[in-house]
Amino acid sequence: MVLLNELVEYCDDLLDVSAFHDYAPNGLQVEGVAEVRKIVTGVTACQGLIDAAVEASADVLMVHHGFFWKGESACITGIKRRRIAKLIENNVSLVAYHLPLDGHSELGNNAQLAKLLGIKISGRFGPDNLAMYGWLPKKMTAVELQAQLGSVLNRQPMHLLGEPVDIQFVAWCTGAAQGYIEAASQLGVQAFISGEVSEQTTHFARESGVHYYAAGHHATERYGVKALGVALANEFLLGHEFIDIDNPV
Repeated sequence: MVLLNELVEYCDDLLDVSAFHDYAPNGLQVEGVAEVRKIVTGVTACQGLIDAAVEASADVLMVHHGFFWKGESACITGIKRRRIAKLIENNVSLVAYHLPLDGHSELGNNAQLAKLLGIKISGRFGPDNLAMYGWLPKKMTAVELQAQLGSVLNRQPMHLLGEPVDIQFVAWCTGAAQGYIEAASQLGVQAFISGEVSEQTTHFARESGVHYYAAGHHATERYGVKALGVALANEFLLGHEFIDIDNPV
């Protein structure tokens, strides 16, 4: 058991929250019970995940995508009202970490994706140094890399064809980081991996020669929050359950 405020302070320090200029508040977003015995982790605080967390007797629901995003309506009505009401009625706290969870050198989404793919991390780039670059364990054809991503993430990625070369030097940034492909190309990588894809990404991949893989926003960001939950469970001897609410995007 750990007190809620101690848990949040620990996470804030661990993830270096103050170092990021984010689009939503990081840390405690909805306050529930003061004593925490079980954490449920998941990607997005949708109604399905909230319902599942309540069913699992969670004291804290910890997510990557929480509430109160910059530019959204401040009114607590409709879908937002129903989500928050379910949390409050059941004394479940909502804790969310966005960019800090992307960027952590061990528990972050990008570090965890590298671990899954066996990539040796060489460095970082982009805003807040979130994106990473490094080397695959061996050279692969573009088709082989697509197949490995599909196998590891259990989701077939979209592949935008680049130069007909074997791939080993790659860059990546999970989620909606398709715009980083230009900076990645300047590093000399043969491929860039992210979650989503935009119309202009196709043309840049074709014209720059960099292979692009849109492996899924949700699929590439399942692993940071899960790793954080495991770390917290070990640190504070808490119950932990990762619940995946499937999202094809």
